[in-house]
Amino acid sequence: MFERLKEDISCVFERDPAARSTLEVVTAYPGFHAVLIHRLSHRLWHLELKWLARMCSHFGRFFTGIEIHPGATIGRRIFIDHGMGVVIGETAEIGDDCTLYHGVTLGGTSWEKGKRHPTLKQGVVIGAGAKVLGPITIGVEGRVGSNAVVIKDIPDGATVVGVPGRIAGTDTAHPRVAEREETAQNLGFDAYGEVRDLSDPISQAVDSMLDHAKSVENRLDKIDASLRKLGIERPPATDSTAVDND
Repeated sequence: MFERLKEDISCVFERDPAARSTLEVVTAYPGFHAVLIHRLSHRLWHLELKWLARMCSHFGRFFTGIEIHPGATIGRRIFIDHGMGVVIGETAEIGDDCTLYHGVTLGGTSWEKGKRHPTLKQGVVIGAGAKVLGPITIGVEGRVGSNAVVIKDIPDGATVVGVPGRIAGTDTAHPRVAEREETAQNLGFDAYGEVRDLSDPISQAVDSMLDHAKSVENRLDKIDASLRKLGIERPPATDSTAVDND
């Protein structure tokens, strides 16, 4: 018990540079209080003292502004930063070393009994205001950006942003990624230098331009090959930037 308590305190210092002392954490961190109260209510829940567990959880909600259903399963070293408005549903499962910020909802999308809330694997971070809904899984070390709405499984190590949530970053599995990078280098710039980690409209437009440039290049190569077969050589390319000073 005391070992678990020390872990809960130490994880606050690891993830919040504003924490100054153990006394401050123990007395003035609602996320720490919410986790402690949940551990008690969760134990009561599994002792079949359902009403008492719910009342304990209700007290924790009133005291901290964080609502955790006593049936939810929470791992070790969980840190809820600020915490106001956090809601964690009955069948939610949170792995070790996860971090949740204020306004996060781990909610359900169905009134059916059974598993209906998310599962967070180890080391997941959920940004402020994010909504993770349904019996989905966020993979190990996954990241959910602020105010994102996630309704599908997320693989290990992925970062999700937007509404609905989409995996951010260049799609390295895309069959044309290497081709695009080669075309960009041939054109004299690195199209991904600024936006490699963001799947935004500008990067998508650049991708389309590079795909088109490569397509035109391939067509010109085929035309050159056909002309050579006919004994015709294409005139050498001229530098359009050259200025005639004569």
